[in-house]
Amino acid sequence: MLDVKGKWALITGASRGIGYLTAIFMAEHGCNLILHGRKPENCKKVYDEVTALGVEAKIVTCELSDLDSVEKMLAETDTFGVDIDIVLNNAGLQIAYRSEIYDTPVSDYIESYKINTVAPAMICYHFLPKMIAKGFGRIVNTTSGIRLEPEQAGYSASKAALDKITIDLGSKIDGTDVMINLADPGWCRTDLGGPKAPNSPESTIPGIVVGAFIDDKKSGRLFRAQEYCGMSLEDAVKAAEQTSASPYDV
Repeated sequence: MLDVKGKWALITGASRGIGYLTAIFMAEHGCNLILHGRKPENCKKVYDEVTALGVEAKIVTCELSDLDSVEKMLAETDTFGVDIDIVLNNAGLQIAYRSEIYDTPVSDYIESYKINTVAPAMICYHFLPKMIAKGFGRIVNTTSGIRLEPEQAGYSASKAALDKITIDLGSKIDGTDVMINLADPGWCRTDLGGPKAPNSPESTIPGIVVGAFIDDKKSGRLFRAQEYCGMSLEDAVKAAEQTSASPYDV
């Protein structure tokens, strides 16, 4: 299992929900953090809590729907003078539920793709070459298990596109110590999932971050967080390395 103590991780959507829980968990394991939120004040609580755990932290802001803002955030991150070892692309948008599926507006796709596909892809493209150059890195892109629901077409299609990007990028680095994988939190009671979801946000830990701790040089896999609910991190890592199928084995 990878020891993340002293490493640096960028977490998008770190101010609330699963991103917030992820930040606390990583800090508890000694990982320094770049905390992304839409506004600096949104990240104050998580910043105070992770630094109280003894790690270093910095705050970056951007609107992921504004791709120029994403570029500025990445440029700002470069000025910190630290190597980003881990990227946890957690932030996402579920734009609408359309009961009248044939009236789904084009804007559902455009906004969903900018936030759920293009922005995380930009982040991957920014940090992957740096990780490859130093021979180490972990990227975990948060996806969705939604299937056969055209009522959520923009959201589910944008996540399916992120899956494709992640798997295809993984084919270029599979077998190296730079790894890119997917994590599906399941349907959780967050601002995105709503109050009727069956799973608590806490149930995603440690599964949502297991891809940051695995150490078997395999990429392109999907880790379903609910399958690791209740496990210790050590047991979750063992299970992930033993049971998660690689898309490149066929």
